[in-house]
Amino acid sequence: MQIPKILWSHSFATKSLRLVVTAFLLFPVSAFSEGSGWGVGGYAGQYYDTEPAGFTQGKASYLNHYMVAITASKTIWRADAIPLSLEIDGMIGQQFGIASITEVAFAPVLRWGWFPWNDLLHTDFRAGPLGVSYTTAISPLERGPSGDGSRLLNFLMLELDFSLPNERSKEVFMRLHHRCSIYGLLNNYGANGEDFLVFGYRRHF
Repeated sequence: MQIPKILWSHSFATKSLRLVVTAFLLFPVSAFSEGSGWGVGGYAGQYYDTEPAGFTQGKASYLNHYMVAITASKTIWRADAIPLSLEIDGMIGQQFGIASITEVAFAPVLRWGWFPWNDLLHTDFRAGPLGVSYTTAISPLERGPSGDGSRLLNFLMLELDFSLPNERSKEVFMRLHHRCSIYGLLNNYGANGEDFLVFGYRRHF
C-alpha cells in the first residue's frame, strides 16, 4: 500500500528532527571555549498568514502547514567594544501539510548580545533582513492572483536566543522565518511569500 505523500513527509520530518536534536544533546561542547564560532541546531514550527510586522501586532492566524529544519551558523566578525557580531546563517528544511516542499536558505545575520537581565537569562537578538531562499516547488501559499510564484525569493529572519549565563554553548531560540519578494522588487506576482513561527535548539562549539 502506498503511503500518502503528506503523511510520509510528516513522519519523515518528525523522525529527522528527533535524530537531529538527539545528536546535538550528545555532541561535546568543550571546543566552544576555544571560540570556533560555529553553531548547529534544529527547529520546527507552523505557518502563519501575515508578514513579520503583522505577527508582532498580533494579527497572525495559523494554518495546517509546518516546517522542520536544520541550521548552521558561523561567526565571521566580532566588534571589540560592543557585543555585536556578524554571522552567516544557513538552513535546509522540509515543509509539509498543505504541500511537501524542501527549502534551502542562507543570510548574513547580525547578533546583538547585551540585555540588562543577562546575568539571569542570557538573551541575544539576531536579525538577517536580506538573504536568499530557494524551494524545490512553488508553494500554493505563495502564488499571486494570477497563479504565478517564484522558487527563489528573499530570506528574512528575526530571532531571540536564550541560554543560561554559565551554559552559553547551549541555547534555545524563537525565530520568525520569512520568504518574500521584498515588496515586489523580485517579482510582481502580488504574493506575500511564506512565514513560519519556529522554535529551536542550537549548540555552539
